[in-house]
Amino acid sequence: MAKIGINIATGSLQKEEMIVGIDLGTTNSLVAIIHPESRQPVALKEHNSSSLVPSVVHFGDAGIVTVGEQARELLVKEPSNTIFSAKRLMGKSYNDVRNNAHLFSYKIIDDNTDSLVKVQVGDKFYSPVELSSFILKELKERAEHILKTPVTKAVITVPAYFNDAQRQATRDAGKLAGLDVLRIINEPTAASLAYGLGLQKEEEKKIAVYDLGGGTFDVSILQISNGIFEVLSTNGDTYLGGDDFDNIIRQYWMESSGLEKEVFENDKQLLQEFRLAAEAAKKALSKEDNFSVTIREMAFTITKQQFETLAKPLVDKTLHACANALKDAGLTQQDIDTIVMVGGSTRVPLVKESVAAFFGKPVHDEVNPDEVVALGAAVQADILAGNNRDFLLLDITPLSLGIETMGGLMDVLIPRNSKIPIKAARQYTTQKDGQSGIRVSVFQGERDLVKDNRKLAEFNLSGIPGMPAGLPKVEVGFLINADGILVVKAKELRSGVEQSIEVKPQYGLTDEEVEKMLLDSVTHAKEDIATRALVEARTEGEQLLASTEGFIAKHVQMLTPQELQDTAAAMQALQLALTMEDKDLIHKKIEELNEVSRPYAERAMDEAVGSAMKGKKI
Repeated sequence: MAKIGINIATGSLQKEEMIVGIDLGTTNSLVAIIHPESRQPVALKEHNSSSLVPSVVHFGDAGIVTVGEQARELLVKEPSNTIFSAKRLMGKSYNDVRNNAHLFSYKIIDDNTDSLVKVQVGDKFYSPVELSSFILKELKERAEHILKTPVTKAVITVPAYFNDAQRQATRDAGKLAGLDVLRIINEPTAASLAYGLGLQKEEEKKIAVYDLGGGTFDVSILQISNGIFEVLSTNGDTYLGGDDFDNIIRQYWMESSGLEKEVFENDKQLLQEFRLAAEAAKKALSKEDNFSVTIREMAFTITKQQFETLAKPLVDKTLHACANALKDAGLTQQDIDTIVMVGGSTRVPLVKESVAAFFGKPVHDEVNPDEVVALGAAVQADILAGNNRDFLLLDITPLSLGIETMGGLMDVLIPRNSKIPIKAARQYTTQKDGQSGIRVSVFQGERDLVKDNRKLAEFNLSGIPGMPAGLPKVEVGFLINADGILVVKAKELRSGVEQSIEVKPQYGLTDEEVEKMLLDSVTHAKEDIATRALVEARTEGEQLLASTEGFIAKHVQMLTPQELQDTAAAMQALQLALTMEDKDLIHKKIEELNEVSRPYAERAMDEAVGSAMKGKKI
């Protein structure tokens, strides 16, 4: 007998499962669905509460993880255990974020490599994927609580400028949270769908999506034709948002109060009180002409006009980005048919007026700007569920396609549900000096280890000229043509050696087999990600041992006896850690070996630079 879920909140009969739309934001995140009765998109929320869940994760004693409002309240009290803006770290290495590392109050690991950045909390190490998965899990549980029905499938939105690695990281986070991620869609596309744009096949439009969130700003120019969304250009500033509008009010009051900067450095609570009051002022001035507040018996006021004078340079910055986006798309303001406003900060009247004046036409802001992206994701989810028959979905790949990399890991080049025809490529290199061949093994499936996926093909790229490890550049490219035939090519870019293979369409899998592979990927997500993290940590550790050994053999005369002794001990400790099943321990020993070797590695670098300056060969 089939179970029927009844939603107590709406009293409506529920389906066995629903596909939800999720906006995973830098500042706030939320879930939306298409209401089964009204057929309209709605953001899910408990009675009298907000639909927004702050994208903040707090790690407490005994491994207790809290997400959302409760965690946000601990940002001031426990900054090193409270992680915010994890989205900014998605798919990034330390080298990508080093210039902004000071903006984070928690510890970002500087391992000077191009591997994915890690965040240290106590003696545990978390990747941005794990951090985002805690937020997604909270959203999933919240949705299940409100809908009284299981939620296992989702459409998740990402910024238009997210690259392949960042999109894959978002997919992995969903999988780790127990969600089958049916699609990753661009935030501006979702916002347009929420306004019903692109739902008519014959519609041809050019749209500007202006998205000013809590911590980030971006503008995207889209072209819609035949129900297909194409991003023509995107521009913005990942460190400009509503927080900056709060800051200018806070600065204005702090200067007028005559309090020294040191007072705020020593009293974080006072700083937070100013910040919250400034946020309240910004919101009030969207409707009122004046705002007054008392902080610790000091009275402060600000008028709408004063606020707008202070805010104008920030708004001008966003308009400059709009002009650049138009230029990149080869368009003028007159070419844009519709302007869609996204993000809570677009409620500031000055922002709306300035954007409308810039484009020379009124802006769309009827839909709640905080919810518009999630609502659009719900529209897309409804199309995927087959409830919206008017909308054509292009043919798609049923399962992810990728190749085997070190440690037997699956590296996905084409994620499942990608529209075909599609092309994707990625560069790899050799692991050993003088390696003359590379084996390319092609797999299909959603698990992290290739042994759990289905092998489709394998070939050797041989004849690579002998070079040191890491020097050859082998580009592996996947192309699926309109008939669903996959062509895999491998080419060594320095020498031009290449080889390709054709893999037949649809790969002979029945719907049941596809369904089973997807189900397995979700049920085994936790152990898969743990295994992947362990394999990656071991690979990183082995590479560090090999490079340290090579370095010492070459520069032994530069090291003091003490340094040699400390390095040997650190190497031995790392070697031992590699034999254990504990990724945090391996990362810890990698960090310790890096600490020991940093001083003499820097000396060697200085000496090499000095020799080069004198014209000597290094």
